[in-house]
Amino acid sequence: MSRDQLVTDWVASRFPEQSVSITPASADASFRRYFRLTWPDGSTRILMDAPPEKEDCKPFIKVAGLLARADLAAPRILDQDLDNGFLVLTDLGRIGYLDALNADLSLADTLIRPVLDVLVKWQLSSTAATLPPYDATLLRRELDLFPEWFVGRHLGVQLDTSELLMLDRTFKFLINSALNQPKVFVHRDFMPRNLMVVESAQTLTPGIIDFQDAVYGPITYDVVSLFRDAFISWEEEQEIDWVVRYWEKARAAGLPVRNDFGDFWRDYELMGLQRHLKVLGIFCRLKYRDGKEKYSEDLPRFMNYARKTASRYIPLKPLLNLLDKLEGNTEQIGYRR
Repeated sequence: MSRDQLVTDWVASRFPEQSVSITPASADASFRRYFRLTWPDGSTRILMDAPPEKEDCKPFIKVAGLLARADLAAPRILDQDLDNGFLVLTDLGRIGYLDALNADLSLADTLIRPVLDVLVKWQLSSTAATLPPYDATLLRRELDLFPEWFVGRHLGVQLDTSELLMLDRTFKFLINSALNQPKVFVHRDFMPRNLMVVESAQTLTPGIIDFQDAVYGPITYDVVSLFRDAFISWEEEQEIDWVVRYWEKARAAGLPVRNDFGDFWRDYELMGLQRHLKVLGIFCRLKYRDGKEKYSEDLPRFMNYARKTASRYIPLKPLLNLLDKLEGNTEQIGYRR
């Protein structure tokens, strides 16, 4: 039986004698799919389809519980069938943050500011030993996607011994920076694409989705995910304004951010670089292994993010040279006239 047929049959058996329509709601980079279930009275729910041989629903259920306890807007689980890989969720609506921003960028500040409060609230709810640790092993495994999938598979470049040693040193530098940061709950993909515009009682409430990969790790990770995003980029003046606002809110709330904003910004940038190198690898893996080519359209955006950060910190100069070489922008060395 096809998975589509299983979805249809499961809904029919779960809601017998109810005329429930099934329409695609969204899909993501994993094997999960989402369908909107609509009843004749107009009420809706979301069906998450996560094939059990490829996806595990239990982390989603656990994090959904953490978000509910933190009183944040996120899907609540109404029904579950883990054997078949189905969850029935509350519906946060049809308007995603990315769509809202792309439709009218003049609303950006109005939309983003409430997200800062949501992020602080999420981080304040953090408890140790609740979610998997964002440890050195995971950070390194993510970084290793860059030479394997972006450099090797996508560009077809074989790095020499000195370049591999340089990458190893750079990766250790980035990992040490991440591990030395204060730790909180980390969504791991806290970006406009995973936020929903939830309107209730005339108040804009950002809803959180796609949170199943959450971990316990560096406090800057979700901040830099939000502002150095896969699908939308900001002028640095605007980015700094929002990051300062987050930092001020976090300090006022008692979160363990650095006392000096300059130190926080450095942590933020280095954390972002780890993420951007990882994403360069992931997007290429999605293209070549999983047949999802659309993500590769944003590779230049992430190269720009990576080069920008690498250009600002002396220990990252060798990485910048490699990125220049990979982009064909090697510096011309010679006599100046």
